[in-house]
Amino acid sequence: MVGSNKRSGARRAVRYSLALALLLVMVYPYLYMVLSSFADWTQIDKKLFPTSFTLKSYEWLFSGGETGITRPWLNAFMNSIIVSVASTALMMLFGIMVAYALSKLNFFGRKAMNNFVLFHMFFPAIILLVPTFLVIQRVGLYDTYLGLIIPKAVSLWAIFMYTNFFKAVPSVFIEAAKLDGASDLKIMFRIMLPMSKSITTVIFLFLLMERWTELLWDMIAVKSDSMLTLNVLLSQMFGPYGSYPGPLYAASTILTLPIIVMFLIFSKKFQEGMQFSLK
Repeated sequence: MVGSNKRSGARRAVRYSLALALLLVMVYPYLYMVLSSFADWTQIDKKLFPTSFTLKSYEWLFSGGETGITRPWLNAFMNSIIVSVASTALMMLFGIMVAYALSKLNFFGRKAMNNFVLFHMFFPAIILLVPTFLVIQRVGLYDTYLGLIIPKAVSLWAIFMYTNFFKAVPSVFIEAAKLDGASDLKIMFRIMLPMSKSITTVIFLFLLMERWTELLWDMIAVKSDSMLTLNVLLSQMFGPYGSYPGPLYAASTILTLPIIVMFLIFSKKFQEGMQFSLK
């Protein structure tokens, strides 16, 4: 009995050690990025864990460095928030509406539309980049918020995720609501959406992260400095700041900080939603 307890304890210790090692491997790059953004420049990329810290990288970043040309960081940050929040909200709205129709409504062509969504997911979005740009340019939305938001207003992945969830919801809830006179719109937002809080959190975080880190479309959809998003402004620094890793680490930290904060806020619901999506 004692030997069995020892073996069980040894297995548990091995599992915890492996889990801790894996966690360190995954977390270390982000930890190193944050520490290096505050590290003394003589220690950056020379030590696994810097020991001397300073705000020089952030001061250099916001003061314009050697050029002395300050960049519109605050304006770019606000642009990223506006574009990311608006695009994510539209992707989730259209995702809920289309998924409800594909999973709970009977209409001609429903199966073909469902197959189209699945079929279209296999094609990379880059093949539509040039046609989308030409359309935006011709309708006068180039270098505007709408030009940044509208092309990213639909997510096939969100439609796919919501469709699978709604299919698992018993139709008895919908039938009871319709007997009480509820419209499909009320059923979507008062019954289906509250029942899908966990999966909604997962979809929201993934869509927000995807839109927040979007680079290619944001680079070609605007031309003025006042419309630049944060990641585009960061990408422009790799030329003049390529030999200064400290400011690059600082800018990368600023870019990833909102995503980390959002994940920490919704971590519990995110775990619940991931458990459902893996079933």
